[in-house]
Amino acid sequence: MLGTQLAQLQEDTPVGLSDADTVVAGFDDALVSGFARVGDEAAAALAALADAVAGTPLGARVADAVDTVTAGGFRPDDLAVLAGARSALLGAAHDALLGRFDAAVGRDRALWTAPAGASAETSAASSAAGAWLHEVAVAGWRNVDHELLSAAGSPVEAALAEPRLRRLAVLLDGLAAELRASLPVATMPQVPARRWADLWTRAVLLAQDRTGPLDDGERVSGRLLPLGVDVHEHATAVQVQVHAVLEPSDGGPARLVRTAVAAGKVETITGPAVWRLLPAYPVLLAAVAQRRTVTVTRLPLRGGDLSWCESQARLGEHADPFATGRLLLADVTAAATAPLDRHPAAIAEPVLLEGYRMRKGDDGLTLDRDGQSIGIAVDRLPAAGPLTAALVTASTSCLGLARWDDGRWWVQPLAVQATVKRAPVEAHNGDWAEGVTDPKVAKAEARAGDAVAVLRERAGRLLRR
Repeated sequence: MLGTQLAQLQEDTPVGLSDADTVVAGFDDALVSGFARVGDEAAAALAALADAVAGTPLGARVADAVDTVTAGGFRPDDLAVLAGARSALLGAAHDALLGRFDAAVGRDRALWTAPAGASAETSAASSAAGAWLHEVAVAGWRNVDHELLSAAGSPVEAALAEPRLRRLAVLLDGLAAELRASLPVATMPQVPARRWADLWTRAVLLAQDRTGPLDDGERVSGRLLPLGVDVHEHATAVQVQVHAVLEPSDGGPARLVRTAVAAGKVETITGPAVWRLLPAYPVLLAAVAQRRTVTVTRLPLRGGDLSWCESQARLGEHADPFATGRLLLADVTAAATAPLDRHPAAIAEPVLLEGYRMRKGDDGLTLDRDGQSIGIAVDRLPAAGPLTAALVTASTSCLGLARWDDGRWWVQPLAVQATVKRAPVEAHNGDWAEGVTDPKVAKAEARAGDAVAVLRERAGRLLRR
């Protein structure tokens, strides 16, 4: 990414972006107190939401839902309409920001097409999930209690039984667990209104989603060249997301894709130990740790998300991710984003930056190039890899993800090239996927013991009883 591209990216924000954010924030605040009794502020926020989509096909239905909710006699379907309006506003903001990014870097993007095989009816499991989410919205975040949260168990169990609803099941389970850990919410000094409203909205819309099974979609074969790894770690789960370039075997244009694998965990398993939770994916872990290509055969692809299957992947030759970025990243075709995934916080576009200087200031670490600057999100660096804030500060080349957060563009580093004590150093988030390579960190890990092995042994002992 050049200075001119940085300048074009950050010239000005899309028209209406701050207005859309204000409308969404008003709805989120109304959800804090709940819709059992809609006060004047909440009524004004709901009216603003209806006004924001008045000129769209959603306009009339949202206006009716707002009137019904304000009057106090509403059904789950009315809240689903409001969730759709909120999602539509954030989706429009996402599209505007991504359009600005594509124009700045010259990236081509495919058009989105609706998947075939939609069902005409929702299932009993999705209806049960919608009913629980309706009760949560009626109560509001401040008024949730153990009884309401315990009622999430049945919808989660029912949704887990249906493969196409497993995303909904995991989301419901995670939301309920996060709320349970925050009880009593009424005493919290500040409620994470945007985060919880995002989770609630997505769950409501997933409960309405009628698309076919997850394996529906395109099948692709070709050579996968990893660019970098984004590690998402939660107290009870870890997901490793690999961003890569796919060179299709049919000779088509190179495409940006990402693939992810995940595992459940406990809170005590953190840092490099999380890699030991993923022994079922030796090919993928070897590819990122050894920086090698992977030949994939007929893997399902939905949009830009590649469903990983070890049996359909074979390790290839060494491939330098920075060389991949320099040679291919400028001409790749990016995938369109599915409607339910359109959110400014979901933007994560691979970029290569070189020939810059890092500057520390009151606003954190900033990358400067040709008189232009962009923030560096060092707070997103995972503890599961060797990449540190010090290495990022000393770097001269960076593979990262362009993100939108807190009203500005940032770059989240995935890999850097730097000079430390006059010696060239290269570090990637996935370097420890097959084991820690830093002697000091390895020694500390050995002293701490293998928590994963201990927990597996204890679990096996319990199962043998």
